[in-house]
Amino acid sequence: MLKAAIVGATGIVGQQFIVALESHPWIEIAALAASERSANRSYKEAITSAQSGALRWFCEEPPVEEVMGMEVQNAIKMNTSNIDIVFSAIESDQAKILEPKFAINKPVISTASAFRYDDDVPILIPGINSEHAKLLDIQRKSRGWKGFITPIPNCTTCGLVITLKPIYKTFGINAVIMTSMQAMSGAGRSPGVLGIDILDNVIPFIPGEEEKTQRETQKILGNFNGTSVKPAQFNVSSTCTRINVREGHTESVFVSTQKACAAKDVAQVMREYVGETNLPSAPEQPVIVLDDPFRPQPRLDRDTDDGMATTVGRIRKDTVLKNGIKYLLVSHNTKMAAAKGAVLVAELLIQNKYIS
Repeated sequence: MLKAAIVGATGIVGQQFIVALESHPWIEIAALAASERSANRSYKEAITSAQSGALRWFCEEPPVEEVMGMEVQNAIKMNTSNIDIVFSAIESDQAKILEPKFAINKPVISTASAFRYDDDVPILIPGINSEHAKLLDIQRKSRGWKGFITPIPNCTTCGLVITLKPIYKTFGINAVIMTSMQAMSGAGRSPGVLGIDILDNVIPFIPGEEEKTQRETQKILGNFNGTSVKPAQFNVSSTCTRINVREGHTESVFVSTQKACAAKDVAQVMREYVGETNLPSAPEQPVIVLDDPFRPQPRLDRDTDDGMATTVGRIRKDTVLKNGIKYLLVSHNTKMAAAKGAVLVAELLIQNKYIS
């Protein structure tokens, strides 16, 4: 079994890592780390509210008893000598400082955006751009690291790219227009204000989200030429909004394809697309296409294949765009697009001998 450390273990993403790694066949949790405030306490003590005495456990799944007695280390001083993988669940400003310190000697798989846009850093989605893992060899050499940093994509990018891949591979893409309706959980667990703002409302702006989606889509679907990734040469335009849904991002997607295709052709290539099915956390199918015109819906479809599959519906022709196709998707923003998706990346890198 490979030994993993979770940095940022007391936050919601850290807790999602704990759930994703419970009873994992290849990886076990060997260390938990967080801020100085939580350090030198048991994990249970660190996530217990000082005011109410209640356990601040944010996942739907029950707390993992095996970690409750583990001592939380100070992330800045964490000893990684007996660690094989570092999972980072910290904010980007902290990640810029801490992740390179870990990467000198250890593989770091991150949910933060801090290094996503560096030329020698891949943004990996197994089964979509697995070949980009070769960029890690260049990263290690250029930075003089024994380890590396590889982040997962933004939660909005994830479902979009997974559904675009079979279209791009088969028909080519001229342009993409996407409007997201994003779950509240994507904004974290800030007390009070978000809940008041979102009630009976739609928030029409999420800072930085649209730029991330546009840039990451082009990078993930880009071509690895042996030394770098050349971004895909199609434009992406997005509008990102927040809606009153707890989990699961919904996206309305318009695609202009290079080759003309019918809606049934797009549905077929999505259904036939095969990802990395031999990894423990991988879905049986990356994309599930539904024929019911009232689907997908986040409440009904976000947990498909334990939140690891992206669900698509209402695939139809668009009469405005050249060779236009349009559809809706639902992806689980706190599973495939968060900690469990990062664990899937680790599995790919273990399989390909980048982690051992």
